[in-house]
Amino acid sequence: MADASLVSVVIPALDEAATIGDVVTRLRAAASWREVLVVDDGSSDRTAELAQHAGARVIRHPYTKGNGAAVKSGIRQAAGEFVLIIDADGQHPPDAALRLTARLGEYDLVVGARPAADHASMGRRLGNALLNALASYLTGRPIADLTSGFRAARRECLREFLHLLPNGFSTPTTTTLAFIRAGYSVAFEPVGTARRVGRSKIHFTRDGATFLLIVLKIVTLFSPLRIFLPISLVSLGVGAVYGVWNAVAYGRIPNGAVVLILFAALVFLVGLVSEQVASLRFERTADR
Repeated sequence: MADASLVSVVIPALDEAATIGDVVTRLRAAASWREVLVVDDGSSDRTAELAQHAGARVIRHPYTKGNGAAVKSGIRQAAGEFVLIIDADGQHPPDAALRLTARLGEYDLVVGARPAADHASMGRRLGNALLNALASYLTGRPIADLTSGFRAARRECLREFLHLLPNGFSTPTTTTLAFIRAGYSVAFEPVGTARRVGRSKIHFTRDGATFLLIVLKIVTLFSPLRIFLPISLVSLGVGAVYGVWNAVAYGRIPNGAVVLILFAALVFLVGLVSEQVASLRFERTADR
């Protein structure tokens, strides 16, 4: 269990004046954290002023860079051995923050997993379910909530992946996949959420494709054969069936079947080389 005095709380915020003061006050009342950092991502309201008045240390961006950029600024400035990342919209109660940090030490990353019913719309529930299922297959372990921004982690491990984190809203997706594929211990803690104040800045139709691309990019980076092998097997299977059917029916093997089989072999070899490159990169990291 990580003592609260070892935990830096990082709160990325953009135009959250309606809630930030209450969030900081409730967090500081819940435990004696090492520090509470509010990263004001170029807000146009009184977010920074109210956060500072509530007792937080405020880091200000001169203009809006994105939620991920705010999280990265907080991680770089954090003084604690562990980092708790929590949204500024008031959805997460302080007792849930304590439940997450209580599992640090045993685990390197603890994610607050939301129940499906807490998602705002049916489209978002379906989208998150599909992303969770895809990520579970690609990583080889169950993932309860891929996109939850409520999480606690060892700061040293987070800094290892800072160069992979995008400036937008897919930081939770990237950190979850990176920690799992790197072999760190990851736990999912069930956490209920309250209704947020104001409107969410994430749009399913606009950001859904981005999340999907992030999943594919990270898994390709850490375990390429999870992507390349299924594509190779499908191409090989289609090419073989197509070739055999034409050989039996017409007494010849068409060029299309040969191309599909060659494509399967090429994709497999590229995946194999990529897997070796990924393994070497981790070996170099471990030796540092």
